[in-house]
Amino acid sequence: MIERQHLQVVRSRIAEGRKFIQVVVGPRQVGKTVMINQLLSKIEIPYLFEAADGVTAGNTTWLSQIWESARMKMKLSGRPTFLLVIDEVQKIENWSEIVKQQWDKDTNNDLDIKLILLGSSRLLIQKGLTESLAGRFETTYMGHWSFAEMESAFGWSVDQYIYFGGYPGAASLILDEVRWKNYIKDSLIETSISKDILMLTRVDKPALLKRLFELGSAYSGQILSFTKILGELQDKGNTTTLSYYLKLLSDSGLLGSIEKYAGSLIREKGSIPKFQVFNNALLSSQIGDSFHVVNSNPKIWGRLVESAIGAHLINQSISERYSFFYWRERNEEVDFIIRQDTKVIALEVKSGRRGENKGIATFSELYHPLKSLIIGTSGITIEEFLRMNPSELF
Repeated sequence: MIERQHLQVVRSRIAEGRKFIQVVVGPRQVGKTVMINQLLSKIEIPYLFEAADGVTAGNTTWLSQIWESARMKMKLSGRPTFLLVIDEVQKIENWSEIVKQQWDKDTNNDLDIKLILLGSSRLLIQKGLTESLAGRFETTYMGHWSFAEMESAFGWSVDQYIYFGGYPGAASLILDEVRWKNYIKDSLIETSISKDILMLTRVDKPALLKRLFELGSAYSGQILSFTKILGELQDKGNTTTLSYYLKLLSDSGLLGSIEKYAGSLIREKGSIPKFQVFNNALLSSQIGDSFHVVNSNPKIWGRLVESAIGAHLINQSISERYSFFYWRERNEEVDFIIRQDTKVIALEVKSGRRGENKGIATFSELYHPLKSLIIGTSGITIEEFLRMNPSELF
C-alpha cells in the first residue's frame, strides 16, 4: 500500500493549531478514504470517522448528532484535541450551513475539534464552501493515479498505464480484460454518474448526459463541436445544456474539455472544445479490441498516447493551478498549451499517429512561448513526461 503525497500535506495541516477545515476532494476510487485511514493510523489524537454514504439526504440532523458524539468522545478521552472526519459530506442537504454552525460553535466555546471533510463531487463541495464557509477552509485535490504511482504499486509498464489508466482498484483485473472493462463501466462510470451527478444535481435529460460521456470519452484528445455532437446524439438538447452537462462530468473527474488558445479570454471561452478524459481507462474500456491488438495499431495507439498525456495534464492542472489549452489554425495544430501567469509552454505529442506537423513552429512565431517541447520521438520520452509534474516546466 503506497502513500500518496497528499497524506503528508493533510498530516502537516492537522498537526498545526486549529485554523481551517481541511477539505479533501477528488474522483471516486482514487484513494481518499485509504489516505485518511493511513493518516488516522499515524496520529496520536483521538478521532471519530463517519461516512454519509448510507444517510438520507434530508436527514440534516445527522451532522449535528455526529458533532455531538465527537464532543462527548473528546470529553471522555480527557484530551485537549480531537479530530472529526466526515466522508461524502455533500450528500447531506444544506451541509455547509450545518458545518458552519457547528464549527463556529466550537470556536466560540474554545473547543479544539479539528475537521476533515471528504467528497467525490468537486462541484457540490466547492459550491457549499464558497456559499457558507468562506475563509474557514483549505482544499486538497486528489486526482487520478499517475504513471509513477501505478508503476510503484503494481509494477506497470508505461504501455500498460497508457491503456489501463490509473484506477488502483481495477489493477488486479487486467489479465481478464472483459472483467476489467465491465468493472470500469459498472462500478466506476455508472456509479459516478448515478451517485455523484444524477442523485445530487438536477439533470433534465440523464440519457443525454450519459451519451455525452460515451461520445466525449470515445473522442478523447479530439476536437468536436457541440453542434456535431447534437447531430450524432439525435437529441433535442442545445449547446448550453451540453456545456452544463460537460461541466458536471468534469467536476466528477470523468470527462473534461480543453479550450482553444487564442491569447484572449473571450475567444477562448467561445471556442470549439477538445474532449479529454481524466483517466485513460474511461476511454480504453469502451474499445472493443484488446490491449495487445490496440498496442500494435499505430493509429489507435497514437490516440491513446495523446489522451494519456492530456489526462496527465488535466489532472495536474487542478492542483498545480495552471491553465490548459490546445491550438489549431487551418491544418496546423499544437496538441497542448499550458499557461501559468504570463508564461506559456507549447507541447506537441509525436506518437506516430500523424505525419510532420508545422503547427508548433507557427504557434511559436505568433505567441512566443517560454518553451516549445516535443513529447515522444526526438523529444522528452512519453515515459519521462508521464513521470514528471508538468508545472516543473515553468
